[in-house]
Amino acid sequence: MTYSVAVSGASGYAGGEILRLLAAHPDVQITTVTAHSNAGDPLIDHQPHLRSLAHLVLEPTTPEVLAGHDIVFLALPHGQSGQYTDALADTPLVIDAGADHRLTSAAAWEQFYGGPFHDPWTYGVPELPVAGGTQRARLAGARRIAAPGCNASTVALSLAPGVAAGVIDPSDIVSVLAVGPSGAGKSLKTNLLAAEILGSANPYAVGGTHRHIPEIQQALTGAGATGPVRVSFTPVLVPMARGILATSSAPIAGGATDAQIRAAWEDAYGDETFVTLLPEGRFPRTADVQGANTALMGLAIDRAAGRVVVVAAVDNLVKGTAGAAIQSMNIALGLPEATGLSVNGVAP
Repeated sequence: MTYSVAVSGASGYAGGEILRLLAAHPDVQITTVTAHSNAGDPLIDHQPHLRSLAHLVLEPTTPEVLAGHDIVFLALPHGQSGQYTDALADTPLVIDAGADHRLTSAAAWEQFYGGPFHDPWTYGVPELPVAGGTQRARLAGARRIAAPGCNASTVALSLAPGVAAGVIDPSDIVSVLAVGPSGAGKSLKTNLLAAEILGSANPYAVGGTHRHIPEIQQALTGAGATGPVRVSFTPVLVPMARGILATSSAPIAGGATDAQIRAAWEDAYGDETFVTLLPEGRFPRTADVQGANTALMGLAIDRAAGRVVVVAAVDNLVKGTAGAAIQSMNIALGLPEATGLSVNGVAP
């Protein structure tokens, strides 16, 4: 069976990456692409790297245009996806790459986003440890999927095995991330101009204000945290187009031995295709995952500080967003999970 697909926000970075991956997927046909201000333009004018989709023209993002497809991807700014939920009630599968359906707490949504709160959808991080297994089981047969925030899923995947195994204390998490500006979208913003970021590292959303914090807390609570999940989260823009390098640490809990700590991550990800724990003493680079649907991580045990340190690298547009969405789509449809996705990056 070939599934018909519509992608909204197709002129943006997330929409473009969804299209790039779907273009090589054997079980889907991209029939409709939509945009707002760019409606009426050829897709190729905004995504010149997508040569195989040069025949498509951007249509207006309306419920009427999006309806009638087997699968709809919403790659819209935060706060805009929710308005299409009711209109797409008859669509078999809808996947939101924005934040509108990620959070289960209305209070957290109001604090970090504001505006109308929408019902949470099935979270699209298949490998994430949850009570009784992984998020993968919840995605099977799902009709509504919330793709993750790229920073949030990177930190959650980094630490969830330790939380689930009880070997780290989630009440004192510190995460510092080097991130590429593509995660902020394609809109023109002064702080994202090349003149502002080239040759510089720029912290932002410092002091507990980043919108991905409640998503991390939600994921780690789902992994088994019984007490408060406290996260000191500091992202830093660095001059690379795409990528996240997240360094996260938490106190060792319960007198866990080095062997028990490493075993928690090995047990969680040893059989996974797209999440890999590197050999002891090895740590990833963002260059190693560029273009791949892969999360690579290295683990260190800092006995002097009494903390576990996890360094994780992902491509924010692939494993952080579009790849996670398509991987979740495959699971929901009962297709082989890796269809259309690769563990191989692009180098140099």
